[in-house]
Amino acid sequence: MASAAKKTILLIEDEPGLVLTLRDRLIKEGYQVQTATQGEQGLAMGLAGGCDLILLDLMLPGKNGFDVCRDLRQHGVSTPILMLTARDQVVDKVVGLKLGADDYLTKPFDTLELLARIEALLRRVEAAQAQATELHIGALRIDLRGTSVWRDGERVELSAREFELLRYFAVHPGETISRETLLKEVWGYAEPPTTRTVDVHVVWLRQKLEANPKQPELIQTVPGFGYRFTG
Repeated sequence: MASAAKKTILLIEDEPGLVLTLRDRLIKEGYQVQTATQGEQGLAMGLAGGCDLILLDLMLPGKNGFDVCRDLRQHGVSTPILMLTARDQVVDKVVGLKLGADDYLTKPFDTLELLARIEALLRRVEAAQAQATELHIGALRIDLRGTSVWRDGERVELSAREFELLRYFAVHPGETISRETLLKEVWGYAEPPTTRTVDVHVVWLRQKLEANPKQPELIQTVPGFGYRFTG
């Protein structure tokens, strides 16, 4: 499926049979799939970024789907969330949607319906991103089409790669993004090499965008994981 190309889905589900079934089907449809079987694990993977959509089971060991959804949204993660549950209660759907879920599907469900809802959510995100031509983040103004950046009203000169890195950060605010993800998404490496390219470019961006590059507030380092763009 062309619409699924290179899209990554994070599946947070504790039923082994369903995990295997959904993972195989999603891969067959052209998606990349990450899996987590516990709430805390799924939350950590969701915060790490790198996924385009999250399939989130409601009943999970350790931390339930409601809590995972709430914590992701509180940390600024805007990745669309499709919640899965065996409970067909209106109140559960309402709570899930109020906590930040984008859609809701009750088990047992038809796989074709699940795929259709995934595609609809991904199209919605792509449409919203396509319409946005300019981002205002703190003191920054980013012209996505003109590839121009201003800080406090003054033009900031960025290289093409610096701009692409900043744009990726800007459209994933609040997410912890690994160096491997950045090498794949910004540099286009299929298999990220061992390199400090990301770190070097982040240093350059900080020098141009941060009020105090030695104590960055915009692009923060997350030790052991990567970087988080706070805006």
